[in-house]
Amino acid sequence: MIDINLLRRDLDAVVAQLQRRKNPQSFLDVARYSALEGERKQLQTQTEQLQAQRNALSKQIGQIKSQGGDTAAVMTQVAGLADQLKAGADRLEAIQAELQAMLMLLPNLPQPGVPDGADEHGNVEVRRWAPGGTDPAPLGFKPQDHVDLGASLGLDFETGALLSGSRFSLLRGQVARLHRALAQFMLDVHTLEHGYTECYTPYIVNREVLEGTGQLPKLREDMFWVTRGGSEDQPEQYLIPTSEVPLTNTVREQILDPAQLPIKLTAHSPCFRSEAGSGGRDIRGLIRQHQFDKVEMVQIVQPEHSDAALQEMVGHAEAILKKLELPYRLLALCTGDMGFAAARTYDLEVWLPAQDTYREISSCSNCEAFQSRRMQARYRNAQGKPELLHTLNGSGLAVGRTLVAVLENHQRADGSVRIPAALQPYMGGVAELRP
Repeated sequence: MIDINLLRRDLDAVVAQLQRRKNPQSFLDVARYSALEGERKQLQTQTEQLQAQRNALSKQIGQIKSQGGDTAAVMTQVAGLADQLKAGADRLEAIQAELQAMLMLLPNLPQPGVPDGADEHGNVEVRRWAPGGTDPAPLGFKPQDHVDLGASLGLDFETGALLSGSRFSLLRGQVARLHRALAQFMLDVHTLEHGYTECYTPYIVNREVLEGTGQLPKLREDMFWVTRGGSEDQPEQYLIPTSEVPLTNTVREQILDPAQLPIKLTAHSPCFRSEAGSGGRDIRGLIRQHQFDKVEMVQIVQPEHSDAALQEMVGHAEAILKKLELPYRLLALCTGDMGFAAARTYDLEVWLPAQDTYREISSCSNCEAFQSRRMQARYRNAQGKPELLHTLNGSGLAVGRTLVAVLENHQRADGSVRIPAALQPYMGGVAELRP
């Protein structure tokens, strides 16, 4: 959530930053905000004046009583002031609630230096990597896509659709083992080499948890939700869209000691997103599913360390791709393509030879204090005063998309798939998948 004091100090500057996102839904209703803010100031001034009058009358009552006089008239005035103060407090509470609701719908402000752009076409390539160079080497034959290649290896979309509808899949045998091996490999690299603490999180969370990381109220229609026991009397709960949500919220409503920082957490979990593939995009295959697995990285740090933490996190995601010998490129996302809570984001896109293009496999974001303000997650600074933490998150990596990349990049002309050396111990020493 944006700091409301920024709006109060320089409304025009905040509006200009929001407009950099190029999304009309991100814009602030300036007229409504200004009207509410003006009324809030007026009410606060009026409240101070009424409180001063009440204090003066209270002293006057004491004086009258000390002289044996009748206080009835003054008491009536005090009662009238109390009614006015109560009405003012009620109205002020309603104004604050509406201002809070407006802020909850506004995205984070992009950092200086984030490229300006309306959509993904404004993203800026930072670097490329491939085994032995920067560009992917040709396979030497026409590559199969992962759907055709995986059919004989246990990748079953028809049964997935039969069980749950479109955009669900069933993995059997070799492909199921590869999927599990990838997740275990990623977790081991992040915990043993990169210093993250492994977590197992709930897959269903409360509404306020999703409000804390910014998915609610803005993105409710992109989610799956349930009522406990099927009862409408129970509070609404949600299937997690990513384990970023529970991991980041582990510090909600806390004031941490600086010695506890940085906090680095990782988890493997399923992710549930009902928005997958709007407009018919990526209908075929594993790229965009309603249910998919991801190994998530979260860092919670002091504000002065968050920029460095973002670069570190990007490097951790890159390390997975390099160990799996998968060509990729790194993009700095433009203002119009960043997520709701992000102040700066880098995407890693892996090369898919059958599509002859790069596709997103990891997104790493610095959210600064945007989430911690919503969660009230703080630490004590050098002066001993509570200060908001900075939160970061990144995919390390999306497991299903990594599976796709391994199948397509390491396929052979006969339909077999080479297992990268780093992954073979997680496959029980198996060096290839064969139809």
